[in-house]
Order: sequence, then C-alpha cells, then structure tokens
Amino acid sequence: MKKILILFLLIGTLSACTPAKKTLKVFNWGEYIDATVIADFEKEYNVRVIYDTYDSNELMYTKLQSGEKYDILVPTDHMVERLIAEGKIQKIDLTKITNLKNVDSGMLNRPFDPNNQYSVPYFYGNIGIIFNKNVVDVADLEAQGWDVLRDVKYKDRVYVYDSARDAFMMAYKSLGYSINTTNTAQIEEAFTWLQDMDDKTNPVYIDETLIDNMINGEKDLAVDFSGDAAYVLSENPDMDFFVPSEGTNLWTDSMVIPTNSQNVDLAHKWINFMLRDDVALKNTEYVGYTSPIVSAFEAVTSADGVYFNNPAYAPRLDNPLDEVHAYSPELVSILPDKWTRVKAD
Repeated sequence: MKKILILFLLIGTLSACTPAKKTLKVFNWGEYIDATVIADFEKEYNVRVIYDTYDSNELMYTKLQSGEKYDILVPTDHMVERLIAEGKIQKIDLTKITNLKNVDSGMLNRPFDPNNQYSVPYFYGNIGIIFNKNVVDVADLEAQGWDVLRDVKYKDRVYVYDSARDAFMMAYKSLGYSINTTNTAQIEEAFTWLQDMDDKTNPVYIDETLIDNMINGEKDLAVDFSGDAAYVLSENPDMDFFVPSEGTNLWTDSMVIPTNSQNVDLAHKWINFMLRDDVALKNTEYVGYTSPIVSAFEAVTSADGVYFNNPAYAPRLDNPLDEVHAYSPELVSILPDKWTRVKAD
C-alpha cells in the first residue's frame, strides 16, 4: 500500500513538473476544416487546439464583442474590413508567413485589406444557383438570371440560403444595382423584389441543411455558396451550378489574429501551416471550398482530382459585374430587419 502511495505521489510530482501544452483557440465556420488537419497541427507543434464554430459573421462578431478571447478567426471580407476599422484585429507579421508564396496572387491584395496587412486567405468562392438538370430549363436560367427565383413555374421548389446580405445581393444584381448600394430608393426596390420572390415561389429559407437536402433532390433550385454547390454536384450527378451573368458576390474568408489573442506566435504558425501545400490539399478535398493555394487548386481540378469538371469549384474571376461586399455601418441593421420582414410575410 505504501509503495502504491509513493508511486502516485511520484506521478503527481512529475505531472506538476511537466509544463502545460500551449493552447491555440480557433473560431471558424462550422464544417469548414478537415479534423485531421487540427490533429496534425497539434502533433507537429506539441500544442492543444480549442476549436469552436459559428454559422454567421454576426455571431462571430458578437462573441468577440463579449470579450471572448481567440487566437484565430476566419471572417468574410466585409467583416475583415469592419474588424480592421474597429481595431479588433492586429497586423500579421508576414515575415513569419513563409508559405504565403503558395497563394494565388489573384487572391492577395483584395479591396478589404490591401497588402494583406491583417488577413490571409483561407477559402474563396461566389454565390449561385444549384439546379436539377432534369427539371429546370437551362434556357430559363440564361434568360432570367436571378429572376428565375420569381418564376411561378418553380413555386415550392426553391431553397434560399438564409442570409440577409446575400438575399439582397440577388435582388440588387437582378435590378442592375451594386451590391454595395446605400441608396434608399434602390434598397426599397430590392426589398420589394424579395417580397415578390417570396410571394411567387414561396422559397424555403434554410441553413447548412440545404446541402444534404439538395443531394437528396428535395428541391429543384437552391441559392447557395459555390463550395456547398461543389460538394452537392460531386454527390448528385443530376445537379448543376449556374451563376447569373448579371453578377454575384465574389467573397473571401480569411484568417486573422484578434488584438486580444493570448498566443500570437502560435497563431502565426497556424496560418503558415494552413498555407502549406499538403495541408491545403487535404483541407480543400474534404471541405469542398476553393483553395487559394495554387498547387491544391490544380490538384483537385486535374483529370484525376476530386473536383475535375466541377463548375462550382472554380469560381469565375473575369466578370466585371461580380463584386466584393464592402463594410457599411449604416446597413448593419437595415438589411437584416428588412430580410426578417420578407421571411415573415
């Protein structure tokens, strides 16, 4: 008994002498990373990763506002711009991000963060329409663009991803306006367009469950992100992806370091790790969103790649009508309030 007691005391003493592992706190979108990537990082750097998720930029912002401390966030472009303006994220030491050389130059120096002083791209994409090739007439899509969502022919056959900003984007583009308009008359016209869509096709406003539902063919049209569409197309050959010529939102989700980060050096290591060729390839194969890493993009779109000939995986970059959402303080509450009214009608 004494020997056992001495053994436990010895183990306790050794444990107390063993330094605790450093901890990295990451706050990212749900279903937006290959879990083995996290495990690989923990093993390589002998650290622990606490990984939390959110389903909107607004939720992430609210959590940050509450005083919660994270080392890595992955906001979308307009939110990056807001966080910079409010001093909530810090400049990145790019000398520590040696794998930045792997990033497609077209994904650097974006309007929301020139010179990438505060952010490094994680995934990018656009927004379009997933459609059932056996039901939806492609001629309707080409002729009507976003207006196909108001075609009574497709009543009760439509999903729309539940996002105020993206819903108004569809309406603005259909009406020929910029997605960054602050013109009151144009906003009201877009609001009316969305109300008309709600009346004519009775869409179901939905979250990430849209992916599995479209794989199962539960609707014939769905407005969603290109990365979700890429996965749907890979699982259901009856589905295709269309982006209206009137324009869409070209977005980037980027890695940033909050000003209240408790482990800045490890945060830099995480960013650099995620930009590594092999890590980026594993991650994009699993997630389905478009990698800004050249080698990973080329691998998955090659003849033997998992997203070969998948139109949703490679968002167009040559349409001048495609825009990046800008941060607009005056619209922070206006669009969500109007979107709530559309859904309540």
